[in-house]
Amino acid sequence: MNAPANAAQPAPERSPADAFAAAVRDFLTRQPRQLPSRFLYDPLGSALFDAICRLPWYGLTAAELRLLREHGAAIIARVGPLARIVELGSGNGEKAAALIGGRLSATPLDLHLIDISPAALTTATQAVTGVDRLRVFTHEGNYDVDLARLATQFQGPGRTLMLFLGSNIGNYDPPAAGALLRSIRQSLRSGDGFLLGADLVRSERELQLAYDDPLGVTAAFNRNLLVHINRELDGDFDLAGFRHRAVWNTEQSRVEMHLVSLRPQRVRVARAGVEIAFVEGEHIWTESSYKYRADEVAARLASAGFEVREQWIEPAAQFSLTLATVR
Repeated sequence: MNAPANAAQPAPERSPADAFAAAVRDFLTRQPRQLPSRFLYDPLGSALFDAICRLPWYGLTAAELRLLREHGAAIIARVGPLARIVELGSGNGEKAAALIGGRLSATPLDLHLIDISPAALTTATQAVTGVDRLRVFTHEGNYDVDLARLATQFQGPGRTLMLFLGSNIGNYDPPAAGALLRSIRQSLRSGDGFLLGADLVRSERELQLAYDDPLGVTAAFNRNLLVHINRELDGDFDLAGFRHRAVWNTEQSRVEMHLVSLRPQRVRVARAGVEIAFVEGEHIWTESSYKYRADEVAARLASAGFEVREQWIEPAAQFSLTLATVR
């Protein structure tokens, strides 16, 4: 039966391209100008980020992998018996592979990988191929928006261990980080576990090298956001007109990435319906990466309703893994 012409109709769901255009229009017209960091991760951006993780100045990933390999069996045993592992923002899958490599039980295990990048999900699936009695499920989506919906797809008997690694929590300002942790807590059940990787505060020089490396890989990663907009939204950003800048904001305890206009220029993004006039030195804020103290990580988890079980710290790189469970 057809609805009457004047009946309320559900709003059509936005396509990814339309959502991208709307976000670019919204954030580029703010002051200061911004672009959401999630759009850094198109296929090329994901590949560049994988390269960043292998740079000697970016010790975060190597430190986290060492902790996962060393303590993986203990982490799994502390939460078990596990029925499933869910990784939010799975990236290339090597962290899940490192953790599962410590699994002592031969019981079946489901692995749910959630990422906004289809290319990352493909790579992540390949990273865990061959693990005995492991079933892999991929979910393309934005976990901080779609978590409640996605959670219905990995409910079932047995316990869940949810992973939020790579210091992805650092991409959220304190209020948003608290809201996300509460949302994660609500998606889990009593006895389930949550493993959080967080980058800790270290010297400004170390942080500067990590986010503005001598090889220029991070600069390419940041500027590729403009390539992404040009390709998908018919933009005319001139890459030569913007440079990468990373700064440590001591007061806010965060590294900020910016794209700085090198001259007065006008940029048009046709599919977003915007034309922006930049003055020389004007910047686009593309990412924030908050750094924590170890006790602050535990306190944030507790305030979100988790019970902190154990924390491991890699002192050389100042990186922490914190295991918590649902009360």
